[in-house]
Amino acid sequence: MLYQLYEAQRALMAPFADFAAATAKLYKHPLSPFTHTPGAQRLSAGFELLHRLGMDYEKPEFEIRSVTSGGVDVAVQEQIALQKPFCRLIRFKRFSDDSATLDKMKAQPSVLVVAPLSGHHSTLLRDTVKSLLQDHKVWIADWTDARMVPVEAGPFHLDDYIKYVQEFIGLIGPDVHVISVCQPTVPVLAAISLLASEGKPTPLSMTMMGGPIDARKSPTAVNNLAMNRSYEWFENNVIHRVPQNYPGANREVYPGFLQHTGFVAMNPDRHATAHYDYFLDLVRGDDDSTDAHRKFYDEYNAVLDLPAEYYLDTIKTVFQDFSLVKGTWEVDGHLVRPQDIKTTALLTIEGELDDISGAGQTKAAHGLCTGVPKERQFHYDVEGAGHYGIFSGRRWRDIVYPQVRNFISRFETERVGKTAAAKKTRAPAVAAKKTPARARKTAKATA
Repeated sequence: MLYQLYEAQRALMAPFADFAAATAKLYKHPLSPFTHTPGAQRLSAGFELLHRLGMDYEKPEFEIRSVTSGGVDVAVQEQIALQKPFCRLIRFKRFSDDSATLDKMKAQPSVLVVAPLSGHHSTLLRDTVKSLLQDHKVWIADWTDARMVPVEAGPFHLDDYIKYVQEFIGLIGPDVHVISVCQPTVPVLAAISLLASEGKPTPLSMTMMGGPIDARKSPTAVNNLAMNRSYEWFENNVIHRVPQNYPGANREVYPGFLQHTGFVAMNPDRHATAHYDYFLDLVRGDDDSTDAHRKFYDEYNAVLDLPAEYYLDTIKTVFQDFSLVKGTWEVDGHLVRPQDIKTTALLTIEGELDDISGAGQTKAAHGLCTGVPKERQFHYDVEGAGHYGIFSGRRWRDIVYPQVRNFISRFETERVGKTAAAKKTRAPAVAAKKTPARARKTAKATA
């Protein structure tokens, strides 16, 4: 019922939001006579703020049209490599007319970015993807808003998430480097662990950033809520059915608007200050600051619904039973054993000021992956960085990304070297096989 009430309120507010937008333009447009009335700039700023507080925020676009690779500008095109009911695997394909640049890009490492399925869209990792495209071939898991998935597609559990990740790795190939940000660190580690236990090829490396591998360490407000409420409380209080005006009508979900309320409630003063500063910047005509505010909140306010089964599974497995770190997690009857991972290199990254995943939660992966040699395990703490700072913004671009790039490069170079050595070792045997018997006998006599 709550979802239906929210939809009714949203429909009621839509005309007022549109009216506020039109009025803001009325007092700002250079050809409008109202623009020259006293206080017009403040009125325009006020109505603009009202519009943004009441408007709907749709899923943003990645809008990555080009990047610089090797000092050359190359075009980028999004391609759907695989379409699943609850996710799309997107390939960011790079193009260039320069043959040398093209050959260089073809030889670069392949990276799978697993975005969080925890409220925001995968476009939140736009900055992550754009940086990676400078030196890598990039794919990203783009999760679908559950309210857009018909009930006929069936449920989506945490186990299904793991199978999706394994399928993506299989499609790209074992010579891939996997990066997981926040929530997916847990299912990605499980997916790779299960591959290793089954004797299947595992990725060359896995980079885990700000995720709740062990949520017992330095618990944050997010962790405390999940740990201090019962499973039944979440089931009865945050799970609702999608209204009839969406393709996923009657599907049980954890609605995006409830998640957004939780996000804002974590730092209400910060958001109130940001909106007030936005109003002042509008009055002053500070276009750079207002554009930055719009860009951030266009992303931050765009949320998606989570499948109820997946959300409840995550609450129980990750934040209440701690099944991964206790070694009790089973997927389709198979125990998740990170210690079975032998060859995949591991890098964990944490932000000093992370208020989503506390200090030590991600680093805990090293204590689980005991089969990975110590010389293939690395950890990096980002000083002064909050949760978003480890994968977006200046700190990501200037501090974190070089660490990730060098880590991937190290083990990509190792792979290339092993492949070249293996080819060199096989070459004489192949040559000998093709040499006639008489010639081999003569060669032996003259040696």
